[in-house]
Amino acid sequence: MRRFDLVLRGGRVIDPGTGRDEIADVAFLDGKVAAVGAEAAAGSGAVERRVDGCIVTPGLLDFHAHVYWGGTSLGVEADALSRRSGTTTWVDAGSAGPGNFAGFRKHVIERSETRILAFLHVSFAGIFAFSEDVMVGESTDLRLLVPEACARVAREHSDLVKGVKVRIGAIASGTNGLAPLHLAIEAADRAGLPVMCHIDRPPPRYVEVLELLRPGDVLTHCFKPFPNAPCWADGRVREEVWKAREKGVLFDVAHGKGSFSFATARAMLAAGFWPDVISSDVHALCVDGPAFDNLETMSKFLCLGMPLTEIVRAATATPARILGRPDLADLSVGSTGDATVLRIVEGEHLFRDVLGETMTGDRRFVLDSVVLAGRLWHVAEPART
Repeated sequence: MRRFDLVLRGGRVIDPGTGRDEIADVAFLDGKVAAVGAEAAAGSGAVERRVDGCIVTPGLLDFHAHVYWGGTSLGVEADALSRRSGTTTWVDAGSAGPGNFAGFRKHVIERSETRILAFLHVSFAGIFAFSEDVMVGESTDLRLLVPEACARVAREHSDLVKGVKVRIGAIASGTNGLAPLHLAIEAADRAGLPVMCHIDRPPPRYVEVLELLRPGDVLTHCFKPFPNAPCWADGRVREEVWKAREKGVLFDVAHGKGSFSFATARAMLAAGFWPDVISSDVHALCVDGPAFDNLETMSKFLCLGMPLTEIVRAATATPARILGRPDLADLSVGSTGDATVLRIVEGEHLFRDVLGETMTGDRRFVLDSVVLAGRLWHVAEPART
C-alpha cells in the first residue's frame, strides 16, 4: 500500500485544468499532488480528512488583490484573509511600483505562507495614497510613470512579477486620458509581460481602453456599473467589448469598493458574456464589505447562474494560465500541492453590490479547509446554521 502525507477522501474534485469532475480521493506527498482517484483511494495517508459533500478544487487564486500590508494604506494581510477565503495564491495588483517593490518582496512576500505574485505598477511608488482620509490618483502625475524603471525592476524580479499594472480614469489619472496606459504598454512590451488596466470614471471611456489593449492584456473591473459599463442601458453588450474578446483581451471582475453591480452582471451573463477571471480586488476599504473576499464574489456569480465549473475555472485555471503558472491551478500528479475544500451552503443569503443594491441568493460558498504545499494548513470552524 502506497503511503502519502495527506489524503482528502470522498470529495467532488472539480479541476478545470485537467477536465476532472468526479467524486475522487486526492493524495499529497512531499509537497506535491501525488495521486488522484483510484491510486489515491488505494493508499493511506499520515493525515486523512473526510471531505464528503465538499468540493475539492485546485488552490484558489485571487487574481486581483492588495496585500502589501504595512507598506501601503490599502493593504490587507494575505495569510489572515486566506483562512477566510481559501485563497492559496494572491496576485497583488499594483500596490507596489519600481521604487518600493524590493520592500514588498522582503517584508511581505517572503514572509507569507500563502503565495504572493504581483503585477508591478508602472507608477514609481505604486498606489501610495488610497484611504478614507487621502485619495490621490498615482497616475495623475506623469513624472512618476517611468517605463524604463518599471521594465528593469520587472525583469529583476521576474520570478514574482507577472505583469504591469496601470490605473486610469478621472479618479486615478485625472486629465491624462490614455497616456498612462501607453506608458504601461511600453514597459510591459520591454519586459515581455501583459498589462492589467484599471478603469474608473470616464474619461477615458471603456471602449477607448479596449482599443489599446493587446491580446493577453487584462481589463480589470470589467463589470462596472454606469458610467463606464460594458453594456448599454437596455442590456446590450457594447460591440467593442465583443471585438476585444475576439482579439484576445481578457476580462477580470475585480469587485472591490466600486467596480461590480448586479445590473451589469445580469446583463452580461444574459448575453452569454462570462468573465474570464473572478477576483475580489480586496483592500482595506472593502474587506469588510461589499467585496469581503473572493468566496463572496464567487458566491454572487453562483447565485446569478454562472455554471459551477466555470466559476472554478475563473478562479483557478484561467488566471494561472495568464500568469504562465498552470501548475498553480490543477491537481495533476506533480503539480503544486495546493487545494481548497469548499461547501455550498443552501438557504437565504444576502449579497450587496457596490451601489448598495441587495440580492437574496439561495446558496453560497463556505470554506472547509485549505491545503498548502501538501499539508493541511487550515481547517475552518463549522459554519453557523
